[in-house]
Order: sequence, then C-alpha cells, then structure tokens
Amino acid sequence: MDIFVPICENRDFRRIYARGKSYVSPVVVTYVMKNRTRSLRVGITTSKKTGNAVKRSRSRRVIREAFRTMAPRVKPGFDLVFVARARTPQVKSTDVARAMEKQLREAGILQ
Repeated sequence: MDIFVPICENRDFRRIYARGKSYVSPVVVTYVMKNRTRSLRVGITTSKKTGNAVKRSRSRRVIREAFRTMAPRVKPGFDLVFVARARTPQVKSTDVARAMEKQLREAGILQ
C-alpha cells in the first residue's frame, strides 16, 4: 500500500512548476507546494536531456526508491514533484535519498 497519491495530470505538474518552491541539487530538483487535501501527492519527471529511454526509466526508479524510504516521515498535505537531472541515472538511490532528505528538510516538510 502506498501512502502517497501519484500526480498524473499535466495541469497539476504545470501548476506546481509555476507556483511551487524549488530546491536544487546536482542529482534531483524538488518542487514543493501545499495542497488543499490531506494527502501527499507525488510526481516524477525525466526529460530527454537525461538520456535515452533506459536512462530515463532508471532515473525514475532511483527517485521512486529514494522517496519510498522516507515517505512515512513526510508531512501530508503537500504536492511534490521530483525532476531527474543529467547525473541521476549514474548515481545510487542512497545518494538521491541524501539529496532529497536535505531538500525536504529545508522545505520544512520532513517530520
């Protein structure tokens, strides 16, 4: 059972990019925005700059695994979008988790 809801709609991604606060690291960019529901909504994007389809898929898997480990500690009521960077496919999920934890702590949504 997942404790977060996936973000699937393009309009939701665009709204979060426009109004959300971003936190940047060399391996992942995190956009954080408060939502009106009591649920945690998460989206992951990878652009073609990341590489071919294999690298983009690996980037998504690495980000998903890094977030899965810390998901229980994230406060509900926020929309999160994680954007893969060019270095994401080459690093391990623990490196991404370290950067992600720093970003979420800076955003003040980690319990």
